[in-house]
Amino acid sequence: MTHRPFDEPLRPVRPHPVEPPGLWDQPPRPDEVDPAVLGALLLRHGWRRRGGAPGRYGRWTPPGPGGSGTSLLVPESRAFPDSEDLLGEALVALSRSGSPSARDVLVGLAVPSDEIHWWRDVPAGPVGTSPWTVEEQMRTAARQTLLAGALATRGRAGYHGARHRRPAAASLENVLVGAAPGGRRLTAFVPVATGRPLAVQLHQALYAAREAIDYRRATGGMDAFDGAVEAGVSHELTEALVALVRGTEGARVAVEWAPAAGVPEGCAASAEPVEFSPGDLPALRAAGARYRREEPSVPVRVTGAVVRMRRSGPRGDGTVRLKVIAGAEVPHVRMTLDEESYRIAGQAHLVGLPVRVHGRLESRGGFRRLTGASGVTPVQVDEAERDRLMKSLQENLDFFEEACTED
Repeated sequence: MTHRPFDEPLRPVRPHPVEPPGLWDQPPRPDEVDPAVLGALLLRHGWRRRGGAPGRYGRWTPPGPGGSGTSLLVPESRAFPDSEDLLGEALVALSRSGSPSARDVLVGLAVPSDEIHWWRDVPAGPVGTSPWTVEEQMRTAARQTLLAGALATRGRAGYHGARHRRPAAASLENVLVGAAPGGRRLTAFVPVATGRPLAVQLHQALYAAREAIDYRRATGGMDAFDGAVEAGVSHELTEALVALVRGTEGARVAVEWAPAAGVPEGCAASAEPVEFSPGDLPALRAAGARYRREEPSVPVRVTGAVVRMRRSGPRGDGTVRLKVIAGAEVPHVRMTLDEESYRIAGQAHLVGLPVRVHGRLESRGGFRRLTGASGVTPVQVDEAERDRLMKSLQENLDFFEEACTED
């Protein structure tokens, strides 16, 4: 029953769908593909149009050395008589290609997704190699960036702590990831159907963070960071950007909208990547510390099941831990109760009832501690819910204890 700190890696984001064997044995069906969307995705992922019949089809070659030896014929619209055949041939060629760009194009066709790109400028080793830690650092920073964006979609705060963390992390389960060799670039495909608010929020927050950093470097003031909270900037985002930039010569993040879904309202159709440099680290660290220090406590009325009790002797105050059922956006809270409230909490646990308590959720420690706890009252529940709670608590009986040490 421990809480995971923010900087501990999350459960790995689901890998790119082309990686598991057999999952992409067949390309998307031609009748499901819009030629204009295919062309836009090819252009986005570095393919070049090299001629073709104007108004009918274009000839596209892949990026990188030797690209001129391979080409796709892509119709400009379905008005061209042989468009269905050309699309089918192009999709088969993409599915058989070993190019990462071909794989990324197929993902964009199969799952209309906004794309988030990260780049890290790190010194290359012999023959373009890099330490294995470079790729892990990139993935960790990208996960933290996505989580910060997901948290911001659930509420603006300078410091989120444990609040909303579980649903925010769960919202990343459908994000697909494709990494380039060398750990210098990574792309996340955020499905439009479930993740567009995340992409929009992150897009806005990155620009707000860049502007706040520039203001700090120009004036020495932190005021812009205060206003940036409304755009989604937070302690969690500044920590993610520190992780992204640290140990590099610079880093960039870009958000590109799914061609099939169009541009979200209020966002630019295309924008340059947002750049961060090692010179931004002092401002980011100062902002992160400021957000964490100044986020106010929150008055709450929490309902939860007692999962742990501890005090230093048979009488007096004691510490109680609740598994939160309602009233706060955290999985557990800990609080210190006086002798009478501690006794009520113990009795409620023994009969399988949750308790309701008033207090203030403190930002210090990640919003996991309730201070000024009062009004501890057992809450009546129906028999089915009571049986479920009892079963859950019995499974965690080791955590319910009276100990002769301080918590």
